[in-house]
Amino acid sequence: MENKKIVVANLKMNQTYEEIKDYIEKIKTIHTKRVVFCPSALYIPYFLGYDYGVGIQQISEQVSGAYTGQISSSQAASMGLVLTLVGHSECRTYLHDTNTVIQNKIRQALDHKLNVILCVGETKEQRDMLKTDQVLTRQLLSVLQGLSQEQLNHIYIAYEPVWAIGTNKIPTNRDIEDTIKFIKHIVESKLSFTDIPVLYGGSINAKNIGKLNQVKGCSGFLVGGSSLKLQELFKIIEVAVKE
Repeated sequence: MENKKIVVANLKMNQTYEEIKDYIEKIKTIHTKRVVFCPSALYIPYFLGYDYGVGIQQISEQVSGAYTGQISSSQAASMGLVLTLVGHSECRTYLHDTNTVIQNKIRQALDHKLNVILCVGETKEQRDMLKTDQVLTRQLLSVLQGLSQEQLNHIYIAYEPVWAIGTNKIPTNRDIEDTIKFIKHIVESKLSFTDIPVLYGGSINAKNIGKLNQVKGCSGFLVGGSSLKLQELFKIIEVAVKE
């Protein structure tokens, strides 16, 4: 993977068909694979064929079969998608994705040549109890252990403190830097993989991207709410994605 910053726009469950048509018309000006859009699965075909990357927000842990409403890694890969999100806190909370399920999804994705963005992060309660390192260690090792060095080469980690998602509250740059260092240390010391790319996600916007872009060791950003506001998103891309 390139040692250049990427911006991944997680559109979540938003936008109507009419809104999507207008949105796509405006993002046609983006000509770099270092910007990746993850729309609702229903809209993925409309995003394909342009100069940016396209990923999927969620995949099944199953290979194929009678799993109504789910999408397999082979289906996603067959459309030319470049990555999948796995382990987002909303999926952990609302869809009850356990670490075992997340591990299965990662293996399915890697088996079908999809890159993976593994989302990890602590809740406010866990942070207040000084358990951030403990939580991150468990989230990382429970799903990444047993992967080969080649497989790990297709993994990004997205540090998304749960308490920062959609709240307009973010950690300090120092806190993010320290957490990124800790994540890299765990992966290197326990999995023997050096310098895994780590993104930051959580309440990123046009006003704070300049400061966040100064975080040392950060390989890019996973953008949620601001990805729906194109002026905000274009500013984030302008600052973070430098050719």
